[in-house]
Amino acid sequence: MYDLIVIGSGPAGYVAAERAGEAGKSVLLVEREEVLGGVCLNWGCVPTKTLLNCGKIYYAAAHGESFGVGGEVRFDFAAAMARKRKVVGQLGKGVAMLMKKAKVEVIRGAARIVAPGKVAVGQDVHQAGDILVCTGSRSARPPIPGADQAHVRDSRAILDLDQLPQRLAVVGGGVIGVEFASFFASVGVEVSVIEMLSEIAPGTDAEIARLLRTELAKKGITFHCGARVEEIAADAVRFTDAQGQSQSCAADTVLMATGRRPNVEDLGLEDVGVAIERGRIAIDAACRTNVPGIWAAGDCTGKVLLAHLASRQAECAVNNICGRADRMRYHAVPGVIYTAPEVASVGLTEAEAVERGRSVVAAKLPMSVSGRFLAEHDGRGLVKVVADKHSRMLLGVHLLGGHCSEMIYGACAMIESETRVDEIKEFIFPHPTVCEVIREAVLALRF
Repeated sequence: MYDLIVIGSGPAGYVAAERAGEAGKSVLLVEREEVLGGVCLNWGCVPTKTLLNCGKIYYAAAHGESFGVGGEVRFDFAAAMARKRKVVGQLGKGVAMLMKKAKVEVIRGAARIVAPGKVAVGQDVHQAGDILVCTGSRSARPPIPGADQAHVRDSRAILDLDQLPQRLAVVGGGVIGVEFASFFASVGVEVSVIEMLSEIAPGTDAEIARLLRTELAKKGITFHCGARVEEIAADAVRFTDAQGQSQSCAADTVLMATGRRPNVEDLGLEDVGVAIERGRIAIDAACRTNVPGIWAAGDCTGKVLLAHLASRQAECAVNNICGRADRMRYHAVPGVIYTAPEVASVGLTEAEAVERGRSVVAAKLPMSVSGRFLAEHDGRGLVKVVADKHSRMLLGVHLLGGHCSEMIYGACAMIESETRVDEIKEFIFPHPTVCEVIREAVLALRF
């Protein structure tokens, strides 16, 4: 008998198991894969960012004339993949050590909830006071003719390539699609992105998304927005463009980056009465399902499919399980696109704020107002801030340029703590840094 059974060891599952174990709970963690860490550590966040950094280093060296760097440079894909495996392996061992330190018992196998408080793994049935479902998500693959061919890969399979493609077609211009496009283009692959919507990076501030597309196009990526894929052939992707014309782009490798789907099947959820809404586990602000003693966190809840949100949901669930009242708030969740240049944002866009009936003021500045940005980066960058005209509360911050992923947390803290613009004006930012552009944009707001 355990206090808690956690199903899935991704950013929600292993964090939940660690926190509960540290709180003195007896915890069983069930993972169906051979490795711990889930998609994020093994086939998502960590390996992709490792490769993206390899690509950024190569691109900077190969295009470094304006920085005084020259000479012949080559990209060794095998070495980059070896580094990816090393980083993933090291972090996977780290998760295993965390489980050991927190006295979490780990078993491998497919879990199924057979009754409230009972989880079957193979022939064994384990009991616990509470069950936390953290089963993550998987790539969604629409029924496009030809999508089942060997050269068509999802975001997991493309990380197992043994050589660079010559021509890559990316179906989908969301976060996953543009990140892979950025990496492959940076190392010399001919890349085309086919996006169904009128702009890439849906959900991003419209001006930021346009500028991102412009900057990526400078690096050789061809974008087809407002396009519908009709068929994937052996050597091309055929699509209808925004004008209704039939087009095609040559490709020896195709990446299907068409979103992700919560993993809610074959868990016994419906059998025990857990509510599934639009293919995801329904939870309240405390991460409870409608069945007492069954909780859920991470991508399987379909809230916002981000690793850092999954971990926070896991902490929220464990806090409530341990008797410490906690609740989720989703208004200050940061989002990052790790392209070159990076995009980072938190809170509402100007359009979203207007749609919600807020009286809005906004300001934007080029990143080049920062001396450090200008010294270290070619290309353009942008900062936009959004505030409420009446309360003078900061509502959103949206960034494009280098260092964005490492400085968005400050904006998150401001929005989470409901910081007013006049208070931000009194904050001291270090100089010269890129982050001081946030303060400059706040100073540019006119109420």
